[in-house]
Amino acid sequence: MFRLFAALTLLASPVLANSPQVMDCEWQSSAANIAEPWEENTRTFSNGKTRLALLDTTEPAAGWAYMLVLSPPYDELGLRQCKLIGFNGMGFAGMEFTQLSSSYDPSRGLMFTVPVATYDFDTHQPVWSTLWFQLNQATGVIDAQMR
Repeated sequence: MFRLFAALTLLASPVLANSPQVMDCEWQSSAANIAEPWEENTRTFSNGKTRLALLDTTEPAAGWAYMLVLSPPYDELGLRQCKLIGFNGMGFAGMEFTQLSSSYDPSRGLMFTVPVATYDFDTHQPVWSTLWFQLNQATGVIDAQMR
């Protein structure tokens, strides 16, 4: 059984390594890392219940950009959940936050797209694609994909 689990983990590794990750907030989510100017790099949705922000951690240069998501559900103190979306264990190599677009489907939740760059370590160049993510405010589940 252990060998089967190990084999499946190895097979899934390349897929996981090239997928965006939704993480709990840690040091990257410091207010000091909100990209300036704040008014261009933060937006609210759902009557202010959900806030997105571009975070700039400066380093690593290949993964400095994170998407900050503050959203329902609320905890017992009335605080929103705090999540980060990054790539390959770090942030993205770039993000065009001003091109963020959103839509809402009552059966699915809030949906967002934003152009992001991932760093190609073979060519040493950024590769641009679209980060798509969906937020269910009732459950707090965030599904993120590269498109």
